[in-house]
Amino acid sequence: MLTRRKFLLLLIFGIPLLVIFWQCNIFNTPKADPRGTVYAGAATCVSCHKAVYSDYLHAVHFGTSRLASEHSINGSFEPGANVYTFNKDVKVVMEKRDSGLYQVAYVNGKVVNAQRFGITIGGVKAESYLYWAGNALYQLPISHFKALQNWTNSPGYRSNMADFSRPVSADCMSCHASYMKKIPQAQPLQHGEEFDKTALILGIDCERCHGPAAEHVDYQTAHPEDKKARFIAIYTALPRAAKMDMCAICHSGASDMMLRPSFTFKPGDRVSDFRLRGLFQNTDPNQLDVHGNQYQLLTNSKCFINSNMDCATCHNVHANQRGQIALYSQKCQTCHKQTDHSFAKTATPDLAAAIKNNCIDCHMPAKPSNAIVLNTAQKSTIVPYMVRTHHIAIYPDVTWAVLNKLGMKGK
Repeated sequence: MLTRRKFLLLLIFGIPLLVIFWQCNIFNTPKADPRGTVYAGAATCVSCHKAVYSDYLHAVHFGTSRLASEHSINGSFEPGANVYTFNKDVKVVMEKRDSGLYQVAYVNGKVVNAQRFGITIGGVKAESYLYWAGNALYQLPISHFKALQNWTNSPGYRSNMADFSRPVSADCMSCHASYMKKIPQAQPLQHGEEFDKTALILGIDCERCHGPAAEHVDYQTAHPEDKKARFIAIYTALPRAAKMDMCAICHSGASDMMLRPSFTFKPGDRVSDFRLRGLFQNTDPNQLDVHGNQYQLLTNSKCFINSNMDCATCHNVHANQRGQIALYSQKCQTCHKQTDHSFAKTATPDLAAAIKNNCIDCHMPAKPSNAIVLNTAQKSTIVPYMVRTHHIAIYPDVTWAVLNKLGMKGK
């Protein structure tokens, strides 16, 4: 029986011991990576790669999926700016409630469905949102498009109703997250797949591209004098085909059939072992959509065919370089000299300087995506989703339009 004296002694000596154990991380150990013990978790990269990690926090890949909050949602929740109207009877209102942020569907003024924002997808050109129904994920009916600076119907949805029924699968998330653990089901569920919410890694983390790092961390920690990276995939050390496959697992469009889960892809693997037809379904640059088919568009370009370039020749995925046209144009000029340009001899100094700093608008113009189509409440189809084509080529009509615009500015 615990006497009062023993209880006081336990408090006197027990509490300090608990504090010591806590400070020694006995109870505060890092959470194990849900992908398994061969993974270290991206947070372990910080101690040796702080600068790269800090830059990557602002990169597109890192933020391609994240928990939904007021800070990760671009649309407004303010009255008057938080409503999307389908017609006189149906609308969806983005509402702040005590329990979170919601999309609430009203029919004739009555609430018919209300679902909480759970995950934000995208954010550079547009955002879509997912909600949890138990352990299953669904897409919310309203998205936010920067081109419109407003809420709008989610891509591919009907224009006359608020649809909350589109399930989201692991294949859907495989290019927007680093890991999602499916819950095994004895029989297929009508509503689709279920996930373990405690085994979820949003965004594209370090190990999604560099592979499992636990052995690398253990070795480098034990041998700090060895500055050569061991037991980790280094992009520059891979053959060109392997480099391209690393990017192609997500940037080669939709696949007819997945042979293996994309989440299990590691550097050095072949995309053809994961996708049945995804890479080879269509190679005509005029037929390929600019959204998601960057691999096919680039590999059909003469610049790629006649060189040893790969995706990293132009892209530094650790940094946010969006919109830096001059920077990308400098990449072009490592092979293509301005003096060899057909306009160089006749161009004015101002026009010559503009050409030197902008190869991209002429040779990689922004084109509308046919895969991201909005059916608006007005029943008209608009495509505000413009993406730069990765088929590097000469586009005469685009080139003359750009040159005329530059010439007018120079007058």
